[in-house]
Amino acid sequence: MQLLNTEQQEQLFRECRHRAFHLETQDGYAVEDEVEALAKFLETGEFEYDPEWAHWDNLMREVTSSGRMVQRVRVVTEPHADYTRFLYATTQSNLDAGEDIRWLPRHAIDPGELTTDDWWIFDENLVAFTTFEPNGNLGGFAVTTDPRIVRYCLSVRDKTWSLAIPHQEYRAER
Repeated sequence: MQLLNTEQQEQLFRECRHRAFHLETQDGYAVEDEVEALAKFLETGEFEYDPEWAHWDNLMREVTSSGRMVQRVRVVTEPHADYTRFLYATTQSNLDAGEDIRWLPRHAIDPGELTTDDWWIFDENLVAFTTFEPNGNLGGFAVTTDPRIVRYCLSVRDKTWSLAIPHQEYRAER
């Protein structure tokens, strides 16, 4: 596996020809540029878009406006953790940038059919596992093209995507 820096991670999206898919399995993340927005959300229940996030949204617009798909399945515990409620509130900006996001209640899938890792799969031939630093911050992508790992992640993608509920139909009050 190779660990990618931020520029290399972004290049994966730019080089993606058809589909980028993200599986998110954690009920909370330590994302440095979300700390203030999360604290405010937990205090007030209101979400305020942070202009620092525009870089990601612009990258997603670049990818999706060319006809390529960016999809996510967020596997979540119900009732929701604080971070999941925050994530739900932030999702509209992802949708506006062209992402297709679905929610999968953790109890709706057999744990044996799911990974505990977060990862992206690009064009059905490259998996980029999300790495985390000891403090919980995102550490980067560890990529592989190992056919066995790719096939396994494709099967998890297909299973979770088929079971997950589109954002517009999913209710956050769960």
